[in-house]
Amino acid sequence: MRLAYFDCFAGASGDMILGALLDAGVDFQALSAELQKLEFGEWHISHERVAKRGISAVKVVVTSGEHHSHRNLSAILAILEASALPPTIKTRTAAIFRRLAEAEAKVHGTLVEDVHFHEVGAVDTILDVAGAVVGIEMLGVARCLCSPLALGAGFVSTAHGSLPVPPPAVAELVKGFPSQAGPEPGELLTPTGAAILTSLCTPAAHLPPMKIERVGYGAGTRDLPNLPNCLRVFVGESVEGDSQVVVMETNIDDLTPEIAGYVSGRLLAEGALDVFLTPVQMKKNRPGMLLTLIVEPGSEERFAQILFAETTTFGIRHHRASRLVMERESVAVQTGFGEVRVKVGRFRGVETASPEYEDCRRIAERAGLPLREVYRLVLKAYHNH
Repeated sequence: MRLAYFDCFAGASGDMILGALLDAGVDFQALSAELQKLEFGEWHISHERVAKRGISAVKVVVTSGEHHSHRNLSAILAILEASALPPTIKTRTAAIFRRLAEAEAKVHGTLVEDVHFHEVGAVDTILDVAGAVVGIEMLGVARCLCSPLALGAGFVSTAHGSLPVPPPAVAELVKGFPSQAGPEPGELLTPTGAAILTSLCTPAAHLPPMKIERVGYGAGTRDLPNLPNCLRVFVGESVEGDSQVVVMETNIDDLTPEIAGYVSGRLLAEGALDVFLTPVQMKKNRPGMLLTLIVEPGSEERFAQILFAETTTFGIRHHRASRLVMERESVAVQTGFGEVRVKVGRFRGVETASPEYEDCRRIAERAGLPLREVYRLVLKAYHNH
């Protein structure tokens, strides 16, 4: 399994996350082309190499002609929905902004739909969040982890005035994630950085067993007194073999199919490894459903909160299980239809290959071919490459 481990020794921000992914191998031109599918306003994204306390890092710079940055969640979701980004990218990006809106709503005692983002609604933040999701996809990462989060100390100036570090929204977002004050004064973990990491990552106290292939550094704007203002990311393959997961399940007999479908999609967007529904017979001869999800250890409470908020269940069972996983990588294959991504899995001499559905769907629609024929041609190209 391909992993990304974010080492947050100096906190994190949206541009630091994106810079680290670029330094770890994401192709800037390909990333920029994907972000161009977000058609809103005029903007330009660039990157440069800078030095932070002697460490070479990538700094991402976004410029735009926008003079205001107040957008609510609905406006941001509308931008995503109208874009030509792949559905999985839309869903994961939307989940990050939805998580951020829920934190802001709780802090300010208002409804999610009434939250108006200030800095977070700006063009650069939307690009940072979408870019992080796209970058992780481009690296073929199947699982993201993060170290304990450095928060900073003191006070920070915001649109609401001077607030203690961490600001209330960040404090809400990092619930369930190991965090620590300092090690430098000021704000080290921004709301955008907190939302991305706590939405996409599982907390991990240490670098997991993995074959490190790439290391990237994303630069922040400030120069800190005593340490490099960087976010570091390790990318590589997990050690082949047994791993642990948590299986969570609940029986429900009074949930509509529409809500069940929505909840399943949200759980996957929030990082569940798998979600499925099974018809069951319940008490009083009622037909019901068994909702099962598989998640990373340490994330049970976060997913339980979603289940209790989004469904009618009063209780959830969970237990640990072992699983054997294949080493995975994403391979770009040249075909007569252009480049197509193929997911490749390997385990003790066994290899499987599966073309990316979204790539094949677009080809099938454009060429007027049956989808299964596109799959056959892509697999043939893969085996001949």
